[in-house]
Amino acid sequence: MSNLYHPVKIGNVELKGNLFLAPVAGYSDSAFRSVCIENGACFTYTEMVSAEALVRKNLKTETLMARAYNEKVYSVQIFGGEAEVMSEAASIVMDKTGCEVIDINCGCPVPKIIKSGAGSELTRDPEKLYRIAKAVVDRVKETAGKENTAVTVKIRSGWDKPHLTWKEAATAALEAGVSAITIHPRTRAQGYEGHSDWGIMRQLVELVNGRVPVFGSGDLFKPEDAKKMLEETGADAVMFARGAMGNPFIFKDTTSLLKDGFYEPVPADIRIKTGFSELERLVEETSELHACLEMRKRFSAYSKGIQNGAALRAQIVHASSIQDYHNIFDSLLQ
Repeated sequence: MSNLYHPVKIGNVELKGNLFLAPVAGYSDSAFRSVCIENGACFTYTEMVSAEALVRKNLKTETLMARAYNEKVYSVQIFGGEAEVMSEAASIVMDKTGCEVIDINCGCPVPKIIKSGAGSELTRDPEKLYRIAKAVVDRVKETAGKENTAVTVKIRSGWDKPHLTWKEAATAALEAGVSAITIHPRTRAQGYEGHSDWGIMRQLVELVNGRVPVFGSGDLFKPEDAKKMLEETGADAVMFARGAMGNPFIFKDTTSLLKDGFYEPVPADIRIKTGFSELERLVEETSELHACLEMRKRFSAYSKGIQNGAALRAQIVHASSIQDYHNIFDSLLQ
């Protein structure tokens, strides 16, 4: 069983294990990523960053890319529909962050992203995907002193069921020189509904045939799901998204399952203490009010599975200060 948990190499970047935190818009900020790392995440991605906004020097966008204090290696994910803009954005990312990996989002199904020519639009248009990926790869290679920065892509299975273009998209990415491919095997039309098709992931692994690592995403909500994906698809790593929300312990639990064959559920008090750690870091990065409002959804997720969780969540949605959260949770921490 231990062979399912193993090191991964992305270009020249060496990772100790193969359990990753996916880029999740509105969630995977540096505070949350740092908590995931403490709980066993082997690699982390920022939420997606607009290449257009970077080039226009949007300072708010730059804050999305900040490295967490305990991130030895991480990836900044960027999106955009123009090769020149993406190339320039890649240069800015390297200059501002020194990140080890730049990931190109070719899978987001959100309409406003697609309208900009980015996200799932690129999986549907492999030629455009090639131009953008090649521009980013070339820019990274040209930038002195950043030879170790790898470029990766994340794709979907296609636009809709009659138009599955993952094979063409992956081939274009390989030809552009990317160092890894992640697939979320849902179509753009599915969004986040229905089931992801792990059979497509297996086929992608066979298509790539070891030239670069393949990472899997989609329907990973518990450690057993990750074990099953690794066994059934041959993917080199798995990427938790919604499954990690309010449950950064999923990395530790999955590591235990893959190495030892079992894991122990995290007690309620540890869940809540971890939520407070995340809150404190978010306060440092933003402000108390912003952090407390943001943590409403996150503490709601942390409280799932805890006794009287529904009653707790009824209070959480009104919390707007650190003291409010202490009033709600301190009885659980004694």
